[in-house]
Amino acid sequence: MTSSAGEKIAVVGLGYVGLPLALVLSRHYAVVGFDISSQRIAGLKAFEDRSGEVEPSTLRTTTMSFTDQIDDITGSDIFIVTVPTPVDAESLPDLGAMIAACSSLGKIIQPGNIVVFESTVYPGITEDFCGPALEAASGLRCGEEFFIGYSPERINPGDKTYTVDKITKVVAGQNKTVTEKLVEIYGRVTSGGVFVAKDIKTAEAAKVIENAQRDINIAFVNELAMIFKKIGLDTHDVLEAANTKWNFLPFTPGLVGGHCIGVDPYYLAHLARSLGHEPEVILSGRRINEGMAGFIAQEIDRKLGKKSAQILLLGLTFKENVPDLRNSKSADLVRALSDLGHQVEVHDPCADPAQAKAEYDLNLRDALESIEPVDCIVGAVRHDAYSDFTSGTLETLLPKGGLIADLKGMWRDIDMPPEYIRWNL
Repeated sequence: MTSSAGEKIAVVGLGYVGLPLALVLSRHYAVVGFDISSQRIAGLKAFEDRSGEVEPSTLRTTTMSFTDQIDDITGSDIFIVTVPTPVDAESLPDLGAMIAACSSLGKIIQPGNIVVFESTVYPGITEDFCGPALEAASGLRCGEEFFIGYSPERINPGDKTYTVDKITKVVAGQNKTVTEKLVEIYGRVTSGGVFVAKDIKTAEAAKVIENAQRDINIAFVNELAMIFKKIGLDTHDVLEAANTKWNFLPFTPGLVGGHCIGVDPYYLAHLARSLGHEPEVILSGRRINEGMAGFIAQEIDRKLGKKSAQILLLGLTFKENVPDLRNSKSADLVRALSDLGHQVEVHDPCADPAQAKAEYDLNLRDALESIEPVDCIVGAVRHDAYSDFTSGTLETLLPKGGLIADLKGMWRDIDMPPEYIRWNL
């Protein structure tokens, strides 16, 4: 079904953000989805979404089309850019995908087009970087012949409750007319409503602080875990008690990876430093969270009390019940444990073995049943498959006297014989 206005929308980038957005837009507009990966497009045309976010039945019934040819999205009225914005090896913003997207779109945009960016950036990128880049590639004047806007993505991978058609969308356009168009478009696809930010920079800032806030809060409870271990307290017991207060924030300790929480604070920090301000709180939180793999490895090593132990680490993806391996801190933990002399095997029912090998040089075990008993089990990611463990499951994998390192507190309620050693954050 197309709108009465008949706008044609192109979504550029069909990952965790772009694909779900394109699909809900296609219920109301003519939509073309573009991605530079021919493999990704081939998979979607075969009704397969490797991210696990979209069911094959949805892909079979959608009216949108998929392409890896930029010319196929020529003639669109609105372009929505959802390309990744990671950090480089020095934790500095990597805008390579944004540069490539602007360069490609600049060759095909036409007068009257609107280009909307959803990628996480720091304030100023849309207007001061993307706009001029599009001008240079197109020969058109931004704000006169074509227009830009920003609507930050809020996709939470694996979350089936707060989906793109239910969350509140923040929008900001270059002028009032563009803003009204974005309100119309996003208002049609989400029941969560649309919030109009004061301007584009405000919308950019709102997005980048959302994950920075979560990062800082997780860093706080991670530091608490370090302190409580020194006095023999169980962090989860403390948090359960504290959570009885009506306004206590329910954060838990753990590894912080992924493409958002572990990345976005660096964008904000980069902006702050470019303005001559040292972002002490933001970077302090990052240092704590980046150091958690090393801290956990040292604690496990101390609890084991032996060299070259056999360790089974459960969970490699950056969060529960998703296949996404980007910025996996479980991989950091494997390296830290290996550096201490231990032999580490990894299992993850959600991860792609080929991707794990390509990105981290790790060979995933395919079946828990085939694994010989080990000295230590590390519950790193709260996949449903692991949360459902029983005492019998743990005893099969671990002989009496073995160490259960439960990083997510998912086995706290399982009664185990006293011979087992238990440790959690």
